[in-house]
Amino acid sequence: MNDTHDTPEWSLSGGTVHTPSGPVERDVGIRDGKIVGIGHFPGVRSVDCTGLDILPGVIDSQVHFREPGLEHKEDLETGSRAAVLGGITAIFEMPNTNPNTDTAERITDKLSRAHHRMWCDHAFYIGATADNAEHLAELERMRGTAGVKIFMGASTGSLLVSDDDNLARVLNSGVRRVAIHAEDEDRMNARKGERVPNDPSSHPVWRDDESAMIATRRILRIAREANRPIHILHVTTPAELAEISKHRDIASCEVTPQHLTLAAEDAYPRLGTHAQMNPPIRSAAHRDGLWHWLQQGVPDVLGSDHAPHTLEEKAKSYPDAPSGMPGVQTLLPLMLNHVAEGRMTLDRLIDMTSAGVQRIFGLVGKGRIAAGYDADFTVIDRKGSFTITEEWLASRCGWSPFTGMELKGRVVGTIIRGHTAMWDGQLGHSANGEALRFAGAL
Repeated sequence: MNDTHDTPEWSLSGGTVHTPSGPVERDVGIRDGKIVGIGHFPGVRSVDCTGLDILPGVIDSQVHFREPGLEHKEDLETGSRAAVLGGITAIFEMPNTNPNTDTAERITDKLSRAHHRMWCDHAFYIGATADNAEHLAELERMRGTAGVKIFMGASTGSLLVSDDDNLARVLNSGVRRVAIHAEDEDRMNARKGERVPNDPSSHPVWRDDESAMIATRRILRIAREANRPIHILHVTTPAELAEISKHRDIASCEVTPQHLTLAAEDAYPRLGTHAQMNPPIRSAAHRDGLWHWLQQGVPDVLGSDHAPHTLEEKAKSYPDAPSGMPGVQTLLPLMLNHVAEGRMTLDRLIDMTSAGVQRIFGLVGKGRIAAGYDADFTVIDRKGSFTITEEWLASRCGWSPFTGMELKGRVVGTIIRGHTAMWDGQLGHSANGEALRFAGAL
C-alpha cells in the first residue's frame, strides 16, 4: 500500500473470503465504497467475521417490485428491504407494472423513485412491445437499464409479443442480451380447457412442458437468425435445458429456487394457489432433472422471480387466483440449504448469483471480490441454522410458500458499496440504493 488512497478506512477481518482465486483467510480492505485490497490491515477499524464466509454481493436478476401502479402488493422500498434482509445486494426489476416500463420516460421515472429509497442497487428492464421495437436499440443504452424483456406468453396488453415477425423486429433492434419469458401463447390458449376449477394441480397440465419447449425452440431459432444473445428466464423442464445446451453461443438461462425446491406432488395439495406461478411448479422428476442439468453447468444464474400478490388475491379459487410468489428474501437461505445438503457447491452458488450475472449481462464493478470493484458483500454463517417465519418476511404481501422451513446456513450481513444495509437481521440507518452500470449502457 503505497498511496494513502489505497489505505483502507475499514475492513472485514477474520472470515473466509471467496475471491476469484478461491477461498482465502484474509481481510478485505474498503475505502470510499470500493475494495482497495485483500490481505492483512493491522490498525484499521474492522468488523470481526471470524467463522463466517464473505461472498461477493449476491445479485437477484429477476424480481417484480410492482411499482408503479400495484403498490398494494409491493413497492420499490419494501421489495428492496426484503432483498437486503435476505442477503441480496442488487436486483434487476421487471417491466410489467402499471403503466408498463416501455419508454424512456418510464425508465427515468423508476430510476427517480428508486434512488436512495431502495435499500439495494438496482436496474430496470425495458418491456418490448410491437410499438417500441424500433426504439429498443436506443432505450437499452439508457443508464440503469438491465436490457430488454420479452413476454412470449403469460402477459397481457402491449407487453405480449407472441408472433415471430414482431419477435424478430425486437431482436434485430439493439445488441445487448434480451431476457425471455418462453411460454407459447397459442398453445396455452388452445389448452385452456385443461384447467380444472378449484384444482391448481391442473396448472402444469394446462401450461405443459410443450408450451415451454415450443417457445424456447422458436426464440432460439429467431435469436440465431438475428445473431442476438438471449437469456431464457425461469426454465422449468429438463428438455429445455438440454436444448439450450446446444446453443450456448447465443443463449444463457436461469433457474429459480422454487423450481429447484418444490414439486407438484406435494406443493399443490399443501399450498394450493400459493404454489401457482408461471411457468408452473412441475413434478419431482422435473425438479430432479433441473438439478441434473445444473450439475452439468447449463443454468448460468439463479433468479427468484419474486412476484408478490396479496393473501386476499391468492385466496381466490383456481384459475382466478393470480400466478406468482414472493422469493427475493428466501433465494439465498434456500440455496445455502441446498449447498449444506450437498446438491451444489458454494462455489457454484457464488457463480450463479454474482460472477455469472456479471459475465452474461456485462455488469460494471460488481460480481467479484477484487481490488477496484464495488465493496459489495454477502456475509453468511454456514454452520448456523435458520427458520423462515412470517415475522422475518419484509415483503408487503406478508407470506411465503417456504414459511416454517428449517434451513442450514444463515445470512448475517449485506454490505453494498461499503454501506451496511443489514447486519444480524437489523437494517442499516438509511437506504442507499444506486443504479447499476452495464458495459452496454455507459
